Amino acid sequence: MTERVVIIGSGPAGWSAAIYASRASLEPLVFEGAITEDNRLKGTLPLGQLSLTTEVENYAGFPSGHLTEYLKSALPEHLVPYRGKNAPHGVTGPELMELMRQQAKNFGTRIVTDDVVSVDLSKRPFTIKTLEGQTVEAHTIIVATGARANYLGLPSEDAFKNRGVSACAVCDGALPRFRNKPLVVVGGGDSAMEEASYLTKFASVVHLVHRRGEFRASKIMAQRALENPKINVQWYSAVDEVLGTDDGGVTGVRLKNLQSNATETIEAAGMFCAIGHSPNTDFLKGQVQTDDKGYIVWTQSFRTNTSVEGVYAAGDVADSNYRQAITSAGTGCMAALDAERWLVTQGIH
Repeated sequence: MTERVVIIGSGPAGWSAAIYASRASLEPLVFEGAITEDNRLKGTLPLGQLSLTTEVENYAGFPSGHLTEYLKSALPEHLVPYRGKNAPHGVTGPELMELMRQQAKNFGTRIVTDDVVSVDLSKRPFTIKTLEGQTVEAHTIIVATGARANYLGLPSEDAFKNRGVSACAVCDGALPRFRNKPLVVVGGGDSAMEEASYLTKFASVVHLVHRRGEFRASKIMAQRALENPKINVQWYSAVDEVLGTDDGGVTGVRLKNLQSNATETIEAAGMFCAIGHSPNTDFLKGQVQTDDKGYIVWTQSFRTNTSVEGVYAAGDVADSNYRQAITSAGTGCMAALDAERWLVTQGIH
């Protein structure tokens, strides 16, 4: 049987696409990714980047308030997370993703916990091959594989992810743990300037750590950061280790001066990595047009069409600008509608 819609990816974009495709009676098949050590290390486990986030305060429809009873009513018992006395008042990333997944499943979405390793888009129907050796044919494909944040690769950094180490200031910067506290931003491009400037709304001071003696950012962005009195630039410096405790999370970072090799410890409640993202498009092997950063290009304005007819892209894999859960969900909806309408033009119902 040739599938009408196959969705690759399981973040907000993938589940939103699945919900809309299911409600259109397209019976979508979702490859949510495999649970492997390699995916854990890369940050590409099922449920997307949001499952690596703690409290989510900026997703519409989930105001602060105890959610235990709601979660018990919405999810199967084995998926209801434990929420002890210190649990966040708002929804957490893993909870929100489980709710999205369950909603898609309730409408009839079929889910396979496996990685797509290759696709053949040269002929119709498209062919999809998975890590476990499954081969599937599809009339349309929605790519919603996201983009993984680039980190420094320090063991201490990995140990404190979601406990003070983040790669998204807009997502996490307003959390109580960071308010009126010193923070660290690592990077020297436009993203680092934006992250540092944004965090000055909440932090007491932002230490901007950069390996060189000048920024790679555009002049206007760099100047904006340099003129901000709450941003302290640490030139020719690299993070040597993230410091913290099991109970409290990040308490500081140890910096190494790359000219003198001297080390310095800076007090900080959090460290934000702003050294870019890598869109998860390796399995496409160049069959779909991408930009110079590797993100899939939409070939029509306000449409999720890619350079291959019948292939659509949703979420962060096609978005180097916003990278928010709510924008990803919106484009997931768009991709499902675009796919459904294209299938109608082909007489496929």
